[in-house]
Amino acid sequence: MKPQRPSPRPQPGLRQRQPNGGGIRTRLLWVGGMLSVAAIALVARAVDLQFVNKDFYLQQGDSRYLRELPIATSRGMITDRNGEPLAISTPVESIWANPSELSEHPDRYAQLAQALGVTEAVLAAKIKERADKEFLYLRRHLNPDEAKAIVALGVPGVFSRREYRRYYPLGEVMAHVVGYTNVDDRGQEGVELAFDDWLTGKPGSKRVIRDLKGRIVENVDLIRAAQPGRDLALSIDRRLQYLSYRELSEAIRKNDASAGSAVILDVQTGEVLAMVNLPSYNPNARTDNRPSAHRNRAATDVTEPGSVMKAFTIAAALETGKVTPDTVFDTNPGSMELAGHIIHDTHNHGVLTTTGIITKSSNVGAAKLSLQMTSDHMYDVLHRFGFGQVTGSGFPGESAGVLAPAKSWGIVEKATIAYGYGVSVTPMQIAQAYAALGNGGRMVTPTFVKGGETPSRAVLDPHVAQQIMVMLETVVAPGGTAPDAAVLGYRVAGKTGTARYASGGGYSKVYDSLFVGLVPATHPKFVMVVMVHDPKGSVYFGGLVAAPVFGKVMDGALRLMNVSPDNVQQWYAAKPATPAAPQTLEADLPPGAAIDDATGAPPQ
Repeated sequence: MKPQRPSPRPQPGLRQRQPNGGGIRTRLLWVGGMLSVAAIALVARAVDLQFVNKDFYLQQGDSRYLRELPIATSRGMITDRNGEPLAISTPVESIWANPSELSEHPDRYAQLAQALGVTEAVLAAKIKERADKEFLYLRRHLNPDEAKAIVALGVPGVFSRREYRRYYPLGEVMAHVVGYTNVDDRGQEGVELAFDDWLTGKPGSKRVIRDLKGRIVENVDLIRAAQPGRDLALSIDRRLQYLSYRELSEAIRKNDASAGSAVILDVQTGEVLAMVNLPSYNPNARTDNRPSAHRNRAATDVTEPGSVMKAFTIAAALETGKVTPDTVFDTNPGSMELAGHIIHDTHNHGVLTTTGIITKSSNVGAAKLSLQMTSDHMYDVLHRFGFGQVTGSGFPGESAGVLAPAKSWGIVEKATIAYGYGVSVTPMQIAQAYAALGNGGRMVTPTFVKGGETPSRAVLDPHVAQQIMVMLETVVAPGGTAPDAAVLGYRVAGKTGTARYASGGGYSKVYDSLFVGLVPATHPKFVMVVMVHDPKGSVYFGGLVAAPVFGKVMDGALRLMNVSPDNVQQWYAAKPATPAAPQTLEADLPPGAAIDDATGAPPQ
C-alpha cells in the first residue's frame, strides 16, 4: 500500500479560505428580506385602500363612472274655466357637451356644426370659451328625432337630455293673459309670471353609471322623484276671448287705429272672462321682442277716460242729496266759462236733466254738477270706486292710474275731472268700477282664477246705484250716444267716452274711443270695456268706434253663456212675421226665453 500524505497543518497567522456557499446564502437573505418588506408594504397599502381610505377611493372611482343626473319635470297646465288647455308642456330634447372632451376632437367640429345649424367658427368659439368646464348647452329644445340624429353622429362628448317646452294653443289671442316662459321654463309675463311658483314643478335626481363613451349603462338609484307643477284653471272663457279678439281686430282695421283693449268681467264674482289687447304677439315664437306688442294695455296702460267718468260724478252728486235724476241744468249755449277757461259740448243740448247729462254726455252739465259738491267728496267717491289704486287682481305690472289728492284741485281741475280729464285710469279699473254699479254698489276685486272671487265691499248706496243704472240705459236707447251697443232681446246700460290723448304737456289730435256697458241691465251678468286707441279719420267718437264692438261681442257672449234675456218683447217685435209653428218659434228664441203654449206668444 502506498502511504498516505499527511494533511498540511494550518499555519499560524494565516486565515483559512471559506468555501463559496456562504456568499450565496447572504445574498439570498438580503433578497428575501427585501421581498418580505415589499410584501408587507403591499399588504399595508391594500389594507389602507380597502379599509382605511376606502370611501375616498370609492368616491374617486364613482366620479369617473357614476353620475348624478337631473330628472326633468313638466310645468303645470293652464286651462280656461271649461278645462280647455291654454298652456301645456311638451317634451323636447336639448343637446349638450363636455367641452373638455369635445375640444380634443376638433376634426369633428364641422360635422357637428352642420347638424346643429350653426357655423363651425361659432361652435369652435363656444367650445373654446368653456374649455375648462364640463357642461355646455349646444342647442336647446329640439324635436326628439332631431336630437337623436345628432347624438347618433357619435361625436365624443356630445349628449342629449330631456327638457320641456311650453306650447300655447291659442297663440296671440291669449298672449297677454297667459304670458310665456323663457328657455329655462320660468314665467316671464302674464299668468305664467304671476303664478310661477304654483306652476313650476320640482326636478328629480337619479344616479347612473356611464361607460367610457358617456352612455348610460345602468340606473343605480333614484335619489329624488320629480314632482310636476300644479295645474291652474283660469276664469277666462276662451270662447269669449276669441269673440273679443275678433271684433276688436275688425274695429281696429275698420277705423285704421293703432291699438285697442277689451275686458269682460263677471259682475257678481269679479272673474275676468276675457282680456284682449292689440297689437299682440305669438308666445310660441320667442323671436318677437316688440315692447309695444307685449304690453297688456288693459292693465298697464292708462288713459284719460273722458265721459266714462260722468257716471261717478253723478253718483257723487246724488249722494249729496242736492241732486236727483230729474234736477234740471241749463247747458245753453253748449259752452261755459270757468275761471278763464272754456268748457265745450259737442252740440248745444239746451236744458238737460241729470239723466239727460248722461244721455247726451254733456261736459257743461258735468262741470255744473261738480259745482254742487266739495272736492273732498268727489275725491272720496272716485277713490271708493278704485281710481288711483290697483284693482288687486295680482296681474304683473298693473298700473294704479292717476288721481291727484283733492287738496291739489282748483275749480277748473274739479270741473275737468267731472267729465274725465285730469284723471288717468286703466280699462281694468273702469270695468271694476262699473261692475260695482251693476252689483248694487258693491265692489269686487277682479280675479283671473276660476272660483277665486273675494268678498264684496259696499262703495255706494244700492238705491243710488240703481238710479244710475236706469240713467245709463238711456245712453244705448234711441237718442243716446251709443245705439250701436244695443243687443237684441236684452236691456243694456252703458256709457261712451272720447278723450284726446295727452302728449308733450298738452293734448294731441290723437283720440281714445271708449265704451263700457252692462248687460242684462235688469240683473247685470257681464260688464265689458272697449278702448280703441288712435282711430284715424273723422269717426273717432266712442259711440261709433267702441260701442259696436260691445254690441257684437255681447250678442254672442250672452247666448254662449245661456243668459236669459230681459227684453223678449223687443226680440219678438224685431222678428219678421212667419207662419212658423210654436215649436219652431221656441227654437229661435234667445236662451232662457219661453213661449206660452196656449197662445204661442212670448211671456208678458
